[in-house]
Order: sequence, then C-alpha cells, then structure tokens
Amino acid sequence: MRHKIQTDNEHPHIPPEEFLETRISLPLSKSMSARALIINALTSGSSPLPKVAECDDTDTMVSALRDDSESLHRTVNVGAAGTTMRFLTAYYACRPGCDITLDGSERMRQRPISVLVDALRTLGADIKYIGEEGYPPLRIRGKKLKGGELSLVSSVSSQYISALLMTAPAMADGLKLTLLGEITSRPYILMTLRMMRDHGVESEFYLNTITIPPSTYRAPSSPREIEGDWSAAAAWYEIEALSAGAVTIDNLVNDSCQGDRCLADIYSKIGVDTDWVGEDGGTDLLANPDADARANIDFSDCPDLAQYVTVTCVMLGIPFNFTGLHTLAIKETDRVAALKNELTKLGIMLDDSIPGTLRWDGRRVRITEMPVFDTYNDHRMAMSLAPIALYIPGIIIRDAEVVTKSYPGFWQDLSSAGFSILEANEEEPSDSEKEGDK
Repeated sequence: MRHKIQTDNEHPHIPPEEFLETRISLPLSKSMSARALIINALTSGSSPLPKVAECDDTDTMVSALRDDSESLHRTVNVGAAGTTMRFLTAYYACRPGCDITLDGSERMRQRPISVLVDALRTLGADIKYIGEEGYPPLRIRGKKLKGGELSLVSSVSSQYISALLMTAPAMADGLKLTLLGEITSRPYILMTLRMMRDHGVESEFYLNTITIPPSTYRAPSSPREIEGDWSAAAAWYEIEALSAGAVTIDNLVNDSCQGDRCLADIYSKIGVDTDWVGEDGGTDLLANPDADARANIDFSDCPDLAQYVTVTCVMLGIPFNFTGLHTLAIKETDRVAALKNELTKLGIMLDDSIPGTLRWDGRRVRITEMPVFDTYNDHRMAMSLAPIALYIPGIIIRDAEVVTKSYPGFWQDLSSAGFSILEANEEEPSDSEKEGDK
C-alpha cells in the first residue's frame, strides 16, 4: 500500500509501503505559549520565556512583544494569526503610552473583532477602526483601563474572553465579567485562569461570572513548562485510526490544562484508544475499530478538532452528527464550508443546513479522478486532509506550507512515518531506484 501525498507547492503524498510505525515529539502548545507570552509581558521584571512553540503564530507574537515600544507609534502586522490579533488588541489597550496600528492579512481583515473592541471600549480603551467598521486594522492608544463590570455573549470565541481576563489585573477596578448564554470553549477559559494563577493572580469563576480583582502578576519560582500541543496530536490520532499502525507520542500530558485534551476521549468513541504509559515511556495510540460506530459529538469546547474528526469519520464510513461548530466560520477560513467543498472531491456530501451543525448519513458517490485539495490558507485543513493518502495514494494538497502556522515540522514527521512527500511535478522513483536506496 502506498501513502502518496502531493503538496502544491505541489507534492504527491504516498503512504508507507509497510506497517506504519513511528515515534514523534509534538510541537509545543500554541495556546499555552500565546497565554504565557502575554502574561510574561505583563509581569514586571520578568525574563524572556526559555521555550515556547516554534510556529508562525507564536513567532509573530514574540516579535511584536520584543519590539514593544510605549512611546512611538508603529505598525504591528500579525499576518493570519487570529489568537495574536485578539490577545495583542487587549494587551496594547492596557499599556499606557503605546500607540499601535494593529493589522493583518487580507483574511484577518475579514475576521470580525467588534465584540472585543466594544468590550475594551466599555472598560475605557481608546481603539479606532482604520478601515471597515468592526474589522482590523485597529489604531490602539494604550492607557490605564478603568475596568469594572461587563457582560458578554459567551457564544463568541473564547479568545476574546481570555484576552480580557489576562489584562484584567491591570485595570483600576479589576473585572467582573458575566458570560451570557452557553459558554463556548470553556476549557480554554479555565486554561487562562490556571496560568494566571501560576503568576499570582487569583480569580473566582462562579456560575457564569468571572471576577478578577486589581492585582499584579508575579514571576513564579518554577514556571509551568509548555506542554506538547494536543491540537497537533489530532493529525496523529487520525493517522492511527486510518492505518491501525503503531504511533507513539513522547510529549502528551494526561493531566493537561489544554482544552483539546478531550481529543483522546473523542477518538475512543471512533476507534483509537490511548495508552498513557507505554513500555518505553511514550503515549501509544492503539487502533480499536468499531464497525457499528456512529458519532454524535458536541465540539463547543474543542472546535479546532472538528476537521480531523470529520475526515476520520468519512474515511472510516462512520455516520455522524456534529454540533457546536458555530465559531468555525470565523477561523482562518470558514471551516465548515471548506470541509464541504473538499470532501465533495471524495464523493462525500455533508449537510450543514442547521447552523452550527454538520451531519453525514454515510452515503457517498464514486469519484473518477485523483483529488486535488485546497487548504484555504488554513493549517488544519492541510493536516486533516493529508492522512487521506492512506486510502487514496497520490492525493495533491495545494499550499502545503501553511502548516508552519502551528506545526512547521508536520511534513517531516509524516515522512519519518513512511509517507512520501513529493513535488507534484516530481517523478516517483522506479522500483530499481528504490531498491538501490535500501
């Protein structure tokens, strides 16, 4: 069996010829790194963090914070980094004396940020839209924020909420934030509060209200290490589900503060068990197929996992009903629309007629040509589509370099697992050439 993937830049992606067996170390958590960088920047007398995720999003934030100036007007361009845009908006708003134009890619200029800007303005921030109302770029003049009481519709991205929480200790009156309705991505909010507590800031989260008094961040005597990225692990759970191979991951934490830790629980329902302490100390993924599986999953707490689980289910023929997907429309792309578009190339027709829901009844139609997948400048599209090569050797993935946003070593790790990653116009080695390489 050949696992062929092509990326465009284009490469043919070829699956391993033999039993898939690999051991990898995941990139560090992007979510934890982003929060650690903001909290560290707000901590007086802190030293640079020794180790954070190495990826486009984190590199952008490191660069912005390293070049921070409190008196000179300058422009900070975050590219396609949504987390960085949201966190820096709140960070600069509470930095007295700074004068920043915060901008991003064309896609970033289409991603709404009015909920966060309106909230910060209510708390005393000086933020103006330079272009279209409600969207970046922003002109931010930092000042001491008054803070106080604020209500926010909780179905919005949890990154808005985390941005407000991390800057709350610097507000004159602190922050009493009431979340209206069902809370989206609650684990990410808990991660933020847990990391703030590590730096001496206490909070109260009772029912739907979070209270943070005025306070000062303190550098901990033993800083929390950034964990391996559970979101990045999703591609390997998908690979294990489709290959029934032997995948070992070295740096997953069971008692993790990351919301996407629920990945292990989700995949246990669709055919992958997690052995936390393997014989050699790593975490082993163990395929355990269920021919009668059906998947009914609420992704409200973990929307970044939806693409991987969707592709896994359609490749395994598992009908599903997924809910809690309402935030996917404002990600790097409209991820529900992107999934629908790309999976039609496999003869899969997904139903998104109910907002925030994605369904599939198990039916498919025959395909007549090799799929050429688009990634929509979305790293998770590229990584979730790549394992399809286990079933359809020779698929092409365009703009494959987009994985650098969160997992720069993804294609190298895939190669180490036995996949062949070729330029689309590159000739596949002949059998004699392959023999000569052995």
